[in-house]
Amino acid sequence: MNDEKRGILYTALTYTIWGFLPIYWKLLDQVPSDEILASRIVWSLFLTVAFIFLIKGRKMLLSDLKDLWKSKKTFFTLMIASYLITLNWFLYIFAVTNDRIVETSLGYYINPLVSMLLGVIFLKEKLSPAIKFAFVLAATGVTILAVSYGTLPWLAFGMAFSFAFYGLIKKTIKLNALRGLALETLFVMPVAVAYYIYLFANGDAHFLHTGVSTDILLVISGAATALPLFLFATGAPLIPLYMVGFLQYIAPTLMLILGVLVYGEEFNRINLISFSFVWVALAIFTTSKVMEARTVRRGRLNSGH
Repeated sequence: MNDEKRGILYTALTYTIWGFLPIYWKLLDQVPSDEILASRIVWSLFLTVAFIFLIKGRKMLLSDLKDLWKSKKTFFTLMIASYLITLNWFLYIFAVTNDRIVETSLGYYINPLVSMLLGVIFLKEKLSPAIKFAFVLAATGVTILAVSYGTLPWLAFGMAFSFAFYGLIKKTIKLNALRGLALETLFVMPVAVAYYIYLFANGDAHFLHTGVSTDILLVISGAATALPLFLFATGAPLIPLYMVGFLQYIAPTLMLILGVLVYGEEFNRINLISFSFVWVALAIFTTSKVMEARTVRRGRLNSGH
């Protein structure tokens, strides 16, 4: 298997795991979202650091820590990123455990468009007419949904914007994905540990008090975070960026199917119309980005680079 095929396999597997993760969080319905999040933080740090040591990355991790301490700008930038991704995790878990998987899928569908919008605002990137049209279509779809709800789908927007800002900030920091996850989690670890101490002190903790199966699921939540990220870090660099962008729609599509067909969430005619606008917008967006990438690639080949 060549590098590109391995890249496609690992990246597709990453998004497939993320797409099926709602099943995992549903198994923890008896545990409040905030405790699931605290557990995910604690165990993902433990397992990620253990894996880094296993692959003999201890020296590089210590080097990253030293560099981070020397650069206050990078330190605070990564801290902001860590709290943004933690917010994203919380909204995602809350949505799944409160029967709002369909809204979760909408958030991850519109995320690439939100990321592009932030690129225009903060990085002064320019949009092609096709992508501008895609924005209009997506905005129309979300507006239809908002009118039908009587309110904005705030969970979808919260997930899309928190992840988009996280991605924007991460563009300014050059860190290995796995070690970056460990450092990000380190920033929120004190809050998670303090919250668990509070839960245990008040007798509200489910960990070690509900049952062995719940304890195992909470511990494995760390692996549910670290494993797909490791696969992504391995696979994504082996394939073109437009291919990564195309494969990312696997996750929200699987979430939507799970929400409607497995967990019986409502998906009426208004939802279909709204999502259709978003799907067409994403088709235009993806096609436009693929064509741009091919043009750039062809230009490099013609210039001999």
